[in-house]
Amino acid sequence: MSVGDRYKIDMCHGPLFGKILRFSIPMMAAYVMQFLFNAVDLVVVGRYASADAMAAVGSCSSLVSTILSVFFGLSVGANVLVARYIGAKDRLRLFRSVHTAVAIALYGGVLLAAVGWVIAAPMLALMRPPPEVMPKAVLYVRLYCAAIPFILLYNFGSSILRADGDTRRPLYYMIVSGIVKTGLNLFLVRVFHWDVGGVAVATLLANAVSSSLVLRALVGMRDGCRLYPKRIRFYWRNFIDNLRIGIPAGVQGSLFGVSNVIIQSTVNSFGAEAMAGTAAAASLESIVYVTFISYYFSAISFVGQNHGAKKYKRIVKSIWYCLLLGVVSSALTGAAVLFWERPLLAIYNPDPGVIHWGVIRLKYLVMVYYLCAIMEVLNGALRGLGHSLTPMVVTILGACFFRVAWVLWIFPLRPTMDTLLISYSVSWVLVSVVNGVILTFICRRMLRDAAAHRDA
Repeated sequence: MSVGDRYKIDMCHGPLFGKILRFSIPMMAAYVMQFLFNAVDLVVVGRYASADAMAAVGSCSSLVSTILSVFFGLSVGANVLVARYIGAKDRLRLFRSVHTAVAIALYGGVLLAAVGWVIAAPMLALMRPPPEVMPKAVLYVRLYCAAIPFILLYNFGSSILRADGDTRRPLYYMIVSGIVKTGLNLFLVRVFHWDVGGVAVATLLANAVSSSLVLRALVGMRDGCRLYPKRIRFYWRNFIDNLRIGIPAGVQGSLFGVSNVIIQSTVNSFGAEAMAGTAAAASLESIVYVTFISYYFSAISFVGQNHGAKKYKRIVKSIWYCLLLGVVSSALTGAAVLFWERPLLAIYNPDPGVIHWGVIRLKYLVMVYYLCAIMEVLNGALRGLGHSLTPMVVTILGACFFRVAWVLWIFPLRPTMDTLLISYSVSWVLVSVVNGVILTFICRRMLRDAAAHRDA
């Protein structure tokens, strides 16, 4: 047995529930670690720098997510294709999928870093941050963009490992990267007083570490997922397939990001305290989000492999188990965050005004995050089946455009933070209902066609 084989989970044989848990828990832990280490940025600047620095870092998150989201969507395409070809035992297409995915991350990351550097200032200006926050926000985004090639290499490499049934090594690499980031954050901000520049440089170096580790793992594989550095290039048919699945996911994420940028610009109108408080609350929400987003990726991988292997009943069971686990985990974590909301917010910034705004955001979002869990798992299942355009269209109409319309037409009727935040839960319900109906139709047709084929 090779080193890589020790970490794999066979998704196409044996009991599903336990395997989904074994697959999801390390991924969940990795996202929790990522959240904690990203939260260090806000905690360190909140404790050892100015409120303007904290507002700058917090207000940039939606813009950074928007810049990255298209390529994160392409990493979903890589996950789907690798999982499908593993299930189908198609080694040639598997080889091409792996090397095309790494080429997208490498060359696309360099391109995206350059574009992000150029558009940082004009995009931030559209968000209307306070004048005292703007210079620090521009600096943070530009330095963060320099880390984009490393971020994409880690994400694409982790997607390949996940599709192969390995979620443990990405966790280990995230822990190593996070320790590096935490140490550099404290050193550069507290000792050298670099505030936003310090946390951005720490992000750059930490992601360089994690991407190096994940590439080393792929080079050391002994199956069809092995990476040969000299053969990294675009295999065009596979590249087109990746675009077909990944671009809708990326466009969806981008428009989600745009809608969140618009909401963030509305939050900015409430002042620096509201910006800092909602940034801290959004960071805490990430705790809830990371506990269920692992089931989104579980749905992609389990559905994708079993679709390639033509094991359709296992697909349906996988979807139900991922839905159940996603809802339970998000509800339990949300209740815990609400119970300790004030002490947790005080970790970021003890200012009572900042905590006040953070409590408002948590009250309206955290306890209904199970609705977002349902939406994400259904999206993941559809993408695992190769239907990436459908969830994109539904999500764009039901969430992105809806939120923008809410800000333009509903929010002015009662311009409070409460009115603004209600838009999230309503949009999650709309998208979940429509995608649930579509997925039910697809699964029933798939099972019916399979039964007819057997009878024939």
